[in-house]
Amino acid sequence: MAPSAKRVVLASRPVGEPKPSDFRIEDYAPPSPGDGQVLLRTIWLSLDPYMRGRMSDGPSYSAPVPIDGVMEGGAVCEVMESKFPNLAKGDIVLSHTGWQQYAVADGKMLRKVDPKIAPISTAVGVLGMPGMTAYTGLLEIGKPKAGETVVVAAASGAVGSAVGQIAKIKGCRAVGIAGGKDKCDYVKKELGFDECLDHRDPDLAAKLKDACPKGIDVYFENVGGKVFEAVFPLFNAFARLPVCGLIADYNTIFGKDTPAPKWANSMMRAILVKRLNFRGFIVSDFNAMYPDFIRDMPQWIREGKVKHKEFVTEGLESAPGAFMGLLKGANFGKQLVRVGPDKA
Repeated sequence: MAPSAKRVVLASRPVGEPKPSDFRIEDYAPPSPGDGQVLLRTIWLSLDPYMRGRMSDGPSYSAPVPIDGVMEGGAVCEVMESKFPNLAKGDIVLSHTGWQQYAVADGKMLRKVDPKIAPISTAVGVLGMPGMTAYTGLLEIGKPKAGETVVVAAASGAVGSAVGQIAKIKGCRAVGIAGGKDKCDYVKKELGFDECLDHRDPDLAAKLKDACPKGIDVYFENVGGKVFEAVFPLFNAFARLPVCGLIADYNTIFGKDTPAPKWANSMMRAILVKRLNFRGFIVSDFNAMYPDFIRDMPQWIREGKVKHKEFVTEGLESAPGAFMGLLKGANFGKQLVRVGPDKA
């Protein structure tokens, strides 16, 4: 055990886009576990857009990270010392211990990860929160039916890529929106979407209309902004919209009141006339569906029906820069930080 370790804390609340000075890397002494606790070594740290909301102190569904507090996040860890009867040294677990090399956690709050099922990094990716977000939001709220058109933005990302592939499994037409030719080619050629459009294309709205000749039945919303404006006119009657994120707007909406966009009245009219179903959700709303998810998703991966891509940076020190890049779409696939050696 090293006499000191590193962690990343929130130094200040960002105004607009996070900047390097909003984070601080600190040295600290690794703690010792008490009764019922385990000492964890972080192997894989997950970086996710929702963390931008935790950096602000505005009203939200969860408490913000305190100033000088460790940045929060999911992690795959190795048990280094255990005072909890159901976990032993060397076990791999899923934790929510955040941006630090070592942490103590309550053993009852940890979930074991089986390295035989898949690489352990997938426990914070396609077999973890992003995969379950896609699975539950699409199936429980989107309720796709064979022959319908499903559209998803950020289609090369951890959530969006799974949404489109599950839509194909359910017999739907899957149309993705992503940033740049390489991502669009990957989504269409590797993941099997029917079409993928570049959100930077000035003709996005016209091309999206061509790609969805029968309109849009399900739109999985995780971006907002100009992408939503292009999608909005194409909704069919009774379209369903699972809303799990608004990454294009995060740097402007957190921490202040945001005026309604100019098209808000048109949207309200469409909600009424087309009987649209918007529903925001947090993945934990559907914890009861975890057994279904962990039954289906590994099977689809084994069958080659769901593929996934990881975007890895090395070392805890890379986390702030990687997170700032994530909010701008710099990642290509699930954003991970390899904090320590993966012996599994």
